Amino acid sequence: MYEKEPGAYKAMMALENYTKETTIDPLLKELIKTRASQLNGCAYCVDMHTEDAIKLGESERRLFALAVWKESHLFSEAERAALQLTEEVTLLSKEGVTDETYDHVVAIFGEQQTAKLIMQIVVINAWNRIAVTTKAIYKK
Repeated sequence: MYEKEPGAYKAMMALENYTKETTIDPLLKELIKTRASQLNGCAYCVDMHTEDAIKLGESERRLFALAVWKESHLFSEAERAALQLTEEVTLLSKEGVTDETYDHVVAIFGEQQTAKLIMQIVVINAWNRIAVTTKAIYKK
């Protein structure tokens, strides 16, 4: 994919670089990336982003619990709101993003940070679709 369409890859990297520069907490970014990747069945991205999260100081316990975050006491209210938004954006065709979820995220993060969260979720979903479609394997 990358060799065949370098312009598309360059555009994706521009979006990726944008997300790296946002003011979203780096650990929250990795939780978002990992959860979306779990939902999309992207082993490449789950592998990469759990490794990145651990390097940033995330606990393995919380990473193990991420798949069941709704039932876990290990996540803050802000993390839970961001994870709910992640699930609803990732699974958009099911029910869309509810007003309740969106309003809750805005109440916690504000409108500008919410826009950044949405872009973070959109970008990881795009990467997931590329990696799953091309059967990418993460090799470190």
